[in-house]
Amino acid sequence: MPKKVVLAYSGGLDTSIIIPWLKETYGGSEVVAMIGDLGQQEDLEAARRKALATGASAAYVEDLREEFITGYIWPTLRAGAVYEHKYLLGTSFARPLLAKRQVEIAGKVGADALAHGCTGKGNDQVRFELAAKALAPDLEIIAPWREWTISSREEAISYARAHNVPIDQTTRNIYSRDRNIWHLSHEGGLLEDPANAPEESMWQWVVSPAKAPDKPASVEIGFEEGIPVSVDGQKLAPLALLDQLNEIAAANGVGRMDIVENRLVGMKSRGAYETPGGTLLVAAHRELESLSIDRETAHYQQLVSLRYAEMVYYGMWFTPLREALDAFFSSSQKRVTGSVGLCLFKGNVSVTSRRSPYSLYRTGLASFRMTGYNPKDAEGFINLFALPITIPLEAAVR
Repeated sequence: MPKKVVLAYSGGLDTSIIIPWLKETYGGSEVVAMIGDLGQQEDLEAARRKALATGASAAYVEDLREEFITGYIWPTLRAGAVYEHKYLLGTSFARPLLAKRQVEIAGKVGADALAHGCTGKGNDQVRFELAAKALAPDLEIIAPWREWTISSREEAISYARAHNVPIDQTTRNIYSRDRNIWHLSHEGGLLEDPANAPEESMWQWVVSPAKAPDKPASVEIGFEEGIPVSVDGQKLAPLALLDQLNEIAAANGVGRMDIVENRLVGMKSRGAYETPGGTLLVAAHRELESLSIDRETAHYQQLVSLRYAEMVYYGMWFTPLREALDAFFSSSQKRVTGSVGLCLFKGNVSVTSRRSPYSLYRTGLASFRMTGYNPKDAEGFINLFALPITIPLEAAVR
């Protein structure tokens, strides 16, 4: 029986009812709430008070925004990691950081257990627990959704009402959401049927492309060794940079995405995501790479980027392989310095310019003018390149 439990607390439906449930189920165990500020733009002080009012003995609000961007978002962006062509991993790389701080708080208060509000069907339970096992394998992990008799969000709402726990969710507002400075996710409700289009009222951040301004907007993003450093020529700190790009993209309808994805636990799930600034950064970074990375490295990087995305999605952040891949990208990104101009118009993003002091593009070689290049060299190259094709054909004729 744990004596003191540190709960990763958000103040949402699931974690709100976990505090009284833990105290009831584990004989009055002391519960400490850990609230991570990842830029979700919520009243975290209110969440802290709510945790205390519902039975927590202490509640910590931890400002993790800077570490989240520089230690988790930027490395994943630099790696070009996108899960299943679409998902920019906004929830995936937030969980290891929350778990890391949860473990640190446990050490600070002398806790012997950790708890989280992830469901037994989701990816997040794996992400939280893999991080905890990597950082503090001696701590017990409590996952209420795998223990209690509550089997749906409707039943969770009923439990909250029965225990006088204030919540925002209702049976009409049933979406499960996760927000941070990188994205806002939506699951549940009408989205559970892939045949249903998302309700316009579901979206909360990115304006409808139909209602976006009729005049295009432009933005230029600067990078140094694959890391974003400026907007429209102005150097900005990471938090300010991402805030500014979020504002520009969201106002122009850029960043909505709807996906049926393959969960780690073996099922397909439907989610809708709003990632405004992140959509711009991924597009700009990819274009700058096309200008400054050689072909062999670029093509090999695509393979490694896929593996990196899978590892982030699977919760394998605190692993030797992920650290080794970071070392690879530290090398491959040394030339990814420069700027990319983007045009935003009613949900669409197009590239207007690419500039880099390390550009591998040579106008004299790429133009239709036969300068700086001997076209006769191509004949021998083609003959050699065609050998694997021509030799079998010659053998067949014989």
